[in-house]
Amino acid sequence: MTTEAVRPPETAQFSRAESQSPEDVPGSPVNTPLVAGLIRELLIALGEDPQREGLLDTPARVASWWRSFLSPDPSAMATRFADTHASDQLVVVGGLNVWSLCEHHLLPMQLDAHVGYLTDGTVLGLSKFGRIAQRYAGRLQMQERFTRQLADEVATAVGSHDVAVTVHGVHLCMSMRGVRMESARTSTVHAAGRFRTDPLLSQQFLTLTTSGRTT
Repeated sequence: MTTEAVRPPETAQFSRAESQSPEDVPGSPVNTPLVAGLIRELLIALGEDPQREGLLDTPARVASWWRSFLSPDPSAMATRFADTHASDQLVVVGGLNVWSLCEHHLLPMQLDAHVGYLTDGTVLGLSKFGRIAQRYAGRLQMQERFTRQLADEVATAVGSHDVAVTVHGVHLCMSMRGVRMESARTSTVHAAGRFRTDPLLSQQFLTLTTSGRTT
């Protein structure tokens, strides 16, 4: 089962300070002791004994995980390389697999992202794609928002609107609760610049990012 959610592109701003809206900026640092105390209260509310051997250190472990997961990675700043031979080439980076958390149910979602852009004398360091994806995944998210944020960040980094992103997601809020459809997949697409106006380029990108998928 695949649900297609195609979002209209939004204009990327090439000044990082201007491109970040409030939803783009991570929240304040996690209050680890408070989170641990709340997890302890949750265990009690669930009928568990937080003092038993198996749960004794669980509140601290869970709080530590939240702090680690929601801590932004400062190394996500993109690195650009000038290359006069790299002009008007389609570059597609796929397999950007990250975990995020659904902000509606606080359940995990696994996101598989693919990014494409057209070079114009500048190429983006390949490892930075993964770091950018991890940074935006490390927060309470929606797949649709994550798709746009990833596209906007890459557009800002390369200084061009010619960017497209596809994301295929598995959401545990749909797989393990509610309708409990384990095979359900959600796909989102963000296309801007020539990826929106050039049907051939758009089809080429979609073909590269969906080939070999069976779901």
